[in-house]
Amino acid sequence: MNGTRPRLLPALAVIVSALVLAACGPGAGTRTGAAPVELRWYCCLGTGEQADQVKVQQAVIDKFNALHRDIKVKLEVVTYNSARDTLATQIASGNGPDVVGPVGVGGAAAFHGQWLDLGPFITSGDVDLGSYAEGTADLYRIGSVREGLPFAIYPSTLYYKADLFEEAGLAEPPHKYGEKYRWPDGREVEWNDDTLKELALKLTVDKNGKDATEDGFDPQNIVQYGFEPARDDLRYQGAAFGAGSLDSGDGKTVRIPDAWADAWRFFYDGMWKDRFIMTGPVFETDQFNGDGAAFFSGHVAMSVNFLWSTYGVAGAGTDWNLAAMPSHDGTTTSPTSADTFRILAGSKHPAEAFAFLSYLVGPASGELLSAYGAMPARTADQDAFFQKLAGQFTNTVDWQVVKDSVRYADKPHSEAYTPKYNQTLSILGTYRSRWMTKSGLDMNVELKNMRDEIQDVWDRSR
Repeated sequence: MNGTRPRLLPALAVIVSALVLAACGPGAGTRTGAAPVELRWYCCLGTGEQADQVKVQQAVIDKFNALHRDIKVKLEVVTYNSARDTLATQIASGNGPDVVGPVGVGGAAAFHGQWLDLGPFITSGDVDLGSYAEGTADLYRIGSVREGLPFAIYPSTLYYKADLFEEAGLAEPPHKYGEKYRWPDGREVEWNDDTLKELALKLTVDKNGKDATEDGFDPQNIVQYGFEPARDDLRYQGAAFGAGSLDSGDGKTVRIPDAWADAWRFFYDGMWKDRFIMTGPVFETDQFNGDGAAFFSGHVAMSVNFLWSTYGVAGAGTDWNLAAMPSHDGTTTSPTSADTFRILAGSKHPAEAFAFLSYLVGPASGELLSAYGAMPARTADQDAFFQKLAGQFTNTVDWQVVKDSVRYADKPHSEAYTPKYNQTLSILGTYRSRWMTKSGLDMNVELKNMRDEIQDVWDRSR
């Protein structure tokens, strides 16, 4: 497949409008006497493979099929570890599915150019994008192409342990964006990465109770770390300091965004020089690795995490809460993961596929979002979601922080497509591992070498 999108024929616009209406009511759009159109829903490039999730997804299909005698949808579940390769094989053989998801920005970027532009369908169906949280619709825009409708979002916030702040005699981080941080002496300062670092040093404690700002602090015997950044993807880590892309804009020249370079220096120095961030070997120990996230261990004062980290945060105790993301150079960014459903450009039934997609992000969204544990992109549904989420914890959590974070989502998205996408990720992964495990590196040299390696891969693709 070459990624060329099929043209929306004039007559098709009428069909699309009818099918979108059909997604919300029985009987509409039925083609009397015609054999039903068969659609395949492909899962799971993201979540969706768990048995209880499959059950909900199948129930959604059954309801849709009962409402539409002219469309028959079949669920195709491929486990996450195999989903990408299997989908690539199907597309290459001309046997791709129709609807794919839920899938995030990164998962979709691996199939760049293969997704149908939903823009004409959105216009013809008079789809109201105003019902979604501000900025979420743009998370699925690639240039002028709209690859998806908003569905599930996972903003980043600062998780913190209130008891550790109290123990150190420090005020908790600001919950409202734009608020300043107040030190014990009454001094008010901007809530930014410099303030976070100053706090993190005071909240990093050795076995003798000394913090990282005190004489005699023992960096070889730290029992509590002040801060844990996102460490599973350098792009996400960089985006916490500012949105950006490795693509300079011409599709062929690599540029490391200044904010990302600043974030990576902050990360590296925090591990090996200032010691308020754990090194890779420490991160891997049973003492600090709590179910895959260091904050869950209860020995980290602050951590940047997506909303989905609530799955294991109870391991940190009952005193955790959420705060606003700190700014960097006057700009605040909340890296936001965004899952939705997409239609392959090679679908033989794009109008019917869009009707089904509209059903997934519309009438069926409540059931699916609940099964996925995902925050709704539709603002009207968010209060109910957080009310249910709050019921999972005994402590009071300021969920408003999450809702406020949406407007600071990273645009362009950190996982957006770049040339030689998978090879680029491999290089980033190599440097990530190197920085986590090797001290004494010159980060200016490291960043130059990283850029040169990625550029070499991009150049060889032309």
